[in-house]
Amino acid sequence: MWYSGESGLGKSTLINSMFLTDIYSTEYPGPSHRVKKTVEVETTKVLLKENGVNLSLTIVDTPGFGDAVDNSDCWQPIINYIESKYQEYLNAESMVHRGSIEDSRIQCCLYFIAPSGHGLKTLDIEFMKRIHDKVNIIPLIAKADTMTSEECALFKRTILNEIAQNKIKIYEFPDCDDEEEKKSHKLMKARVPFAVVGSNTLIEVNGKKIRGRRYPWGIVEVENLEHCDFIALRNMLIRTHMQDLKDVTNNVHYENYRCLNLAGVGADGTSNAIPNKNPLSQLEEEKKEHELKMKKMEKEMEQVFEVKVKEKMQKLKDSEADLQCRHEQMIKTLQQQKNEIEEKRKQFEKEKAAFESSNGDTTIHKIHVDSNSKEHLECKEKKKEKKKGLF
Repeated sequence: MWYSGESGLGKSTLINSMFLTDIYSTEYPGPSHRVKKTVEVETTKVLLKENGVNLSLTIVDTPGFGDAVDNSDCWQPIINYIESKYQEYLNAESMVHRGSIEDSRIQCCLYFIAPSGHGLKTLDIEFMKRIHDKVNIIPLIAKADTMTSEECALFKRTILNEIAQNKIKIYEFPDCDDEEEKKSHKLMKARVPFAVVGSNTLIEVNGKKIRGRRYPWGIVEVENLEHCDFIALRNMLIRTHMQDLKDVTNNVHYENYRCLNLAGVGADGTSNAIPNKNPLSQLEEEKKEHELKMKKMEKEMEQVFEVKVKEKMQKLKDSEADLQCRHEQMIKTLQQQKNEIEEKRKQFEKEKAAFESSNGDTTIHKIHVDSNSKEHLECKEKKKEKKKGLF
């Protein structure tokens, strides 16, 4: 959804009121409150949840629109943005292998009109004429609480007359067969352009808190159809006509852009230099692009693989060198221990030999003395026996 208009018309406040959220908080002012020298396009994405239903909302604002002294071609950035979204969708739709296409096209443009009471400005007319064949335009009268009911009704008729005189196409409510829906559409169509009031403040009225504005002469209730068209606009955008807005965008505005683009005609009616593409040639181009992409990915993977292999080989070399160093160190240690043991063995042999040489003679002499003593005793015994035999 797009909302556009001059600064100071309460666009950000109305958006916050419409979706009951602080898309633009007071601490961080909305795009329309920031001074811009040129027209810019700013987007804000919000996920809304209500009764278990998720709504992805993309809000586009144009800060700087209508604020310059010379506003010539100030609508061009807006037109470029709308067409760029159509081109993105067309490119995605023209792919041979189409997946889920994200629809970022602008479905609706809320154009805020200053409550001057004197009709449309030249800038308002020129802007709507430039974009009315590209997007659904819903005109709004901003800050409608600054006007009386009679002034507001007269201002609405004046705006509709000027829109018709300048052949500006705004969003038309679809025809329907059901009588109740037809009556509802008629009542809603009678409120165009919607006179809206925005407020982010809750005030208490008769013990009930409501969104509104308190003035010395009374209270303006934002969600009261007798005070403004805020509820009718919100119901139309979110509940009753959201799908129709998308259908009109897809079947009318996008198809017009698509036909002109494929026919080689620009938005200004001039011929583009880009010829129509044959589906087979487009398929071949996509195939080549895919092959180039795959080759690039393969090359990158090979480079990564080579780096990993080099790192692994370096780690193995470092590990091998470390093991070799540890092996040599262990061999040296073992050889040193072996030498020490050999030295101890030799020392032991020397000590043993010295011990044996010093104690050997004494042992032999002792044995000799002992043996002589035994023989001497035997001789004595024999002599005694002989003497007994004689007697």
